[in-house]
Amino acid sequence: MKTILAFLFIVPLALPARAEKDYSSFDSAASPETKSRFAMLDDVRILANGLLQLGHGLKDFVHKTKGQMNDIFQKLYIFDRSFYELSLQTSEIKEEEEQLRQTTARLQINNEEIKNLSQEMNLKIEDLIQNKIQLQEKVWGLEDKVTKLAIIQPSMQETKEISSLKAFVEQQDNHIKQLLKIVEDQHVQLDRQHNQIMELEDKVQEPSLFLFSEFVISHNTEAVNGPFLQVSHPSCSQICNCLLFAFLGAAPDCTALYNSGMRSSGVYTIKPNGSEAFDVYCEMKFGSSWTVIQNRVDGSLDFNQTWDAYANGFGELNEEFWLGLNKTYSITKQGDYILRIELQDWRDNKRYIEYAFSLGGPKTDYTLQLSRISGSIPNALPEQTELRFSTADHDVDIINDFNCPENYLGGWWHSECEETNLNGKYIAPRSRGRLDRKKGLYWKPKKGRYYLLKSTKIMIHPTD
Repeated sequence: MKTILAFLFIVPLALPARAEKDYSSFDSAASPETKSRFAMLDDVRILANGLLQLGHGLKDFVHKTKGQMNDIFQKLYIFDRSFYELSLQTSEIKEEEEQLRQTTARLQINNEEIKNLSQEMNLKIEDLIQNKIQLQEKVWGLEDKVTKLAIIQPSMQETKEISSLKAFVEQQDNHIKQLLKIVEDQHVQLDRQHNQIMELEDKVQEPSLFLFSEFVISHNTEAVNGPFLQVSHPSCSQICNCLLFAFLGAAPDCTALYNSGMRSSGVYTIKPNGSEAFDVYCEMKFGSSWTVIQNRVDGSLDFNQTWDAYANGFGELNEEFWLGLNKTYSITKQGDYILRIELQDWRDNKRYIEYAFSLGGPKTDYTLQLSRISGSIPNALPEQTELRFSTADHDVDIINDFNCPENYLGGWWHSECEETNLNGKYIAPRSRGRLDRKKGLYWKPKKGRYYLLKSTKIMIHPTD
């Protein structure tokens, strides 16, 4: 802009000089006096000065334009580089999506196989029940005839009929045993499929696209209730085991029930060595049976209880409950046991961790000592350390006048008020305050983030 103004200023000055030159030429033609052919020196200087300023202005303009073009080229380079990196990330996301689709397809195939196996097993169990009913009817008829034989002397025809019925009963019993063997093989195969699905689930690690499938196989069958325990799908051998338990006392734990033929999860009565009989929830999975000592699913039960409540247990075994420290101790003092903790967060991601553990009695405040075995989540409990159980009304370790159960709510094996408590207050994700989260149901590794939990389950199983 300055260059244009200088040019407009110089041009009017140059024009009078030119006009004066023309006038002088005309005047020289008419006048006898000799005039100089050259312009006056002042006019030349003015014109030269104007041209010099014009040149400087053009030079500045060129430099500014060049700088602006360099800035534009640099921004274009950055844009091209960002676009290239974005295209690479897009390609990686597409590859991960494809891998996730393949994993999902495999899970769906496994799910269909499990459904088909479950249907086949249900059909075989229904046949088994029908055969059992028919066998019972035959046995009842046989008992009536045996009673009559005790009164009167049987004839030759009746003797043949009894022999025929006896052979039929033995044949039916063998058939039932074969069907039971098939059903047990199906259970083993289903457990193997379930373990494979859990391994596939653990391999998918993307938090935003993580998919988990929980396959629950239920069997709608009749149950036979004994004096001390519940029996599902009874056979001759199972009935004998039930009668044996009824005669000698209930089974010492859920594993003994599983070994006797129990295959359905539910509430059973057990009688550990040296203890009174009591009810527990046995979860049948992984080819064995686990005794559940804690279950939380929806926050319907308040876990901010007293020391006596945690010692004796509270809640409903089919819903949310705490089995009780006394009952748990009476089971674990029979031998070596494994502690399994199953966790589910609010994105329905499921994880677990297993420990070899020992549990002390009431005199030691139920001291817990852990040693990690396996798991799919970072450890959040101190290992090889004696952890004493405490509640708000029975705090065994007060650190710096800070009562852990009173401030964190719920009884637990606290260690210097570490940030892990599976018996805390049930809090939904909308509670964002840090203080509320510490009082909630969570899993917090020493070096890691909070895992605010939707459900928890603690189970025990003998190591052998």
